[in-house]
Formats: sequence, structure tokens, C-alpha cells
Amino acid sequence: MKKSGDLKVMIKETVIIFVITLLAGIMLGYVHELTKDPIAKQKEKEVQEACKAVFSNAERFDVLKEGVSETLSASLLENGVKIGTIYTAKNGNDETLGYVVESTSSRGYGGNIVLYLGITKDGVLNDISILEISETPGLGMRAQDVLVPQFHDQAVDHFEYTKTGKTAENEIDAISGATITTKAVTNAVNGGLEAVAEIQNSNEQGGASNE
Repeated sequence: MKKSGDLKVMIKETVIIFVITLLAGIMLGYVHELTKDPIAKQKEKEVQEACKAVFSNAERFDVLKEGVSETLSASLLENGVKIGTIYTAKNGNDETLGYVVESTSSRGYGGNIVLYLGITKDGVLNDISILEISETPGLGMRAQDVLVPQFHDQAVDHFEYTKTGKTAENEIDAISGATITTKAVTNAVNGGLEAVAEIQNSNEQGGASNE
């Protein structure tokens, strides 16, 4: 009798646990469905604001389905750079003004440095915006104040950083005591420039083949 009673208790407890787990799963699913759209909308808003920060005269930003080539990706990875989402910046007439590129350097002093670049069709770098950075306070964390302004409205193919003072348009003054951060940011920017150059070349070749 005792064994029979123990079995009943065990079955009862198992059923209770099952019901609780089932209800919890249903509630989680309900909450997920309830919050899915608001979260997606908030994320989209943040992306649009980040794009607008580096391409202020664009009206909207559409995701470019074609990413960078495997060849370019492999080349950039040698410098610790990975290209993320690329957006086409368009005006109110649906004309393409340029591109916004998400570029990440994995070689910051404190880890990944993620930034957006806004680049016009003419190759002018409007601005960069640092989205993620975890560098040393007072040193690498000064990137937003020291490095970002130096990239504003520059029309060069490639940037170099210098510790001896800027003498050319494509040079960036390094943050004192934070060369690693400076190099990581510069490499991420150069990666974005290369990505857009590849897109532009691809568009030109495609246009030529259709004529």
C-alpha cells in the first residue's frame, strides 16, 4: 500500500510540474509575441538614428542585400575588421546618395569597437559614429572626442594614423597613450571605405555590361 501511495504522490507531483512548465511556456510565448513588434520597431528606430547621424541629408536607409565579397572579407579580417550591415542612403526622390556601413574592429584595447560610416557616392566620408567601445577611461575612451571629428568630411581612399602630428589630409592624429585604439578605429574606417569602393566598382561594371 505504501508503494502504491508513493507512486500516486509521484504521479501527482509530476503532473503539477508539467502543468506549471506548460503554463510558463505559454506565458513566455505570449510575452514574446506581445513584445516582439515593439522591440523590432525600437531597434529599427535606433538604426535609423545611427544612420542619420552619419548621413544627415538622407531621408531613409535601406538594407543592401549584397554584402562585401569573400575576398575582401578575408583581407579585412587580417586587420581584425569585419563589415556588418550596409545601408543605401536615399533622398525623398528615392535617389541613392551614398551608403552607411557598419564596421567592427576586434582589436581595440578593451575589445570590439563598432562604428558606422556615412560615405557619399562621390567618396566623401561625411562622418563616423562610434556605437560600441570599451576602452580605457581617459585614454581610448577619448576616441569620440579626439578621433571622430578628424574623419569629418574627408575625401580620401585610405587613412593612416600618426603620432608625430598630422601633415597630410589622410592622416589622423593618434590619441596620446592610446595607439591601439587609434589603430583599431582607423582600420575599421578603412574597412568601410573599401566596402563602399567595392560596391561602387560593382555598380559601374554592372552598368557597363548592360549598355
